[in-house]
Amino acid sequence: QVQLVESGGGLVQAGGSLRLSCAASGRTFSNYDMAWFRQAPGEEREFVAAVGWNGRSYADSVKGRFTLSRDSAKNTVYLQMNSLKPEDTGLYYCAVDVPGVGRYWGQGTQVTVSS
Repeated sequence: QVQLVESGGGLVQAGGSLRLSCAASGRTFSNYDMAWFRQAPGEEREFVAAVGWNGRSYADSVKGRFTLSRDSAKNTVYLQMNSLKPEDTGLYYCAVDVPGVGRYWGQGTQVTVSS
């Protein structure tokens, strides 16, 4: 059973920082693509950042401010978020793509950035 558990969200002022964590269990995920998405109220879920066999990628809106890292020994990925803006507010989800099976999602962690 694959499980993803996000943590680290909270309320922060604009310009501040947060670090999100996504702890995975049920498999060894070091060779799988893992990603962060977010969803603001009334909006569709959108891609934020990913790591996979071809490196890391970021949405244009977060480039230079967010950094995704992976600790394979802990089966955990992190999202360091700096210079946060009110438009970064949303529910942040971790996802993993398991080949031949599909995409698994975590339950999400709320990030709120006040102006």
